[in-house]
Amino acid sequence: MGTQAVSRRRAWLMAARPQTLPAAAAPVVVGIGLALGTRVFAPLPALAALVGALLIQVGTNFANDYYDAKSGVDSDDREGFTRVTQSGLIEPPQVRSAMIATFALAILVGVYLVYVGGVPIVVIGLASVAAGVLYAGGPYPFGSYGLGDLFVFVFFGLVAVTGTYYVQAAALATAFPLWLPPDTLPLAAVVASLPAAALSTNILVVNNLRDRETDEAAGKRSLAVIIGYRWSRVEFVLLLGMAYTVPVVFWLTGFSLLVLAPLLTIPYAVRIAETVVTHTDGDVLNPALSQVGKLLAAHSVLFALGLALPGVLG
Repeated sequence: MGTQAVSRRRAWLMAARPQTLPAAAAPVVVGIGLALGTRVFAPLPALAALVGALLIQVGTNFANDYYDAKSGVDSDDREGFTRVTQSGLIEPPQVRSAMIATFALAILVGVYLVYVGGVPIVVIGLASVAAGVLYAGGPYPFGSYGLGDLFVFVFFGLVAVTGTYYVQAAALATAFPLWLPPDTLPLAAVVASLPAAALSTNILVVNNLRDRETDEAAGKRSLAVIIGYRWSRVEFVLLLGMAYTVPVVFWLTGFSLLVLAPLLTIPYAVRIAETVVTHTDGDVLNPALSQVGKLLAAHSVLFALGLALPGVLG
């Protein structure tokens, strides 16, 4: 894409990568669904959690764009979506400033969540912002050392779902708790976070499979570079299996039959898996990347509805 053909507004949209926002919203939706189902839903903390998650996602996108260009990971040979810093569409200092401003807004939203959730939210919020920067930046960018998959699994799954549930449950307890009030972080919230964690990670798996050759040439050791195509595909399939096992577990432990609604997306998941296990080129994996994002969104909404039903109808 020629730089002359891209407007300023379009360039900033490319940097923010709005197509990634469902990955940030999906775990929050699951946390809200479980909160509804267990009758601890609190609208303001839920909304703040959603806005904070979206801001952290956009800030992370700016950080990746800036730091990957600065480190040389992004190059003209890259098969993925256009990066504005590397391609010269936006000057590096402006992208860096946008990153800082976006994370600052996330912290501002987090002030309210800290009032509701106390010290645990201080820890979660600061860790999330730090992880968003350190994924591609800093002296040891863990996205370049095989730790990106773990980062996504933890922060876009475990932390996002349980944190969303926690701030709603904590809103019914005392303001600014110093530690977790009783019953604000049940095992069900942790287990419910696993499908979003798995499918969010699979977005990165496809991304890293597509970029494996150029990443290796640039010295970036993503997990796909370390374990190769075969085991990355095994990882993808196992994570899919996790996403579809958890709703069954909830059904077997007393939730309504509707909690199995995510299983309706299995045919779509199988088609994506067939593509991922047989292709490595960007022309095919770029659409698959978007498809995994759509699968995450659909699975999460259906799962949230199934989780919410007991509380809504009770």
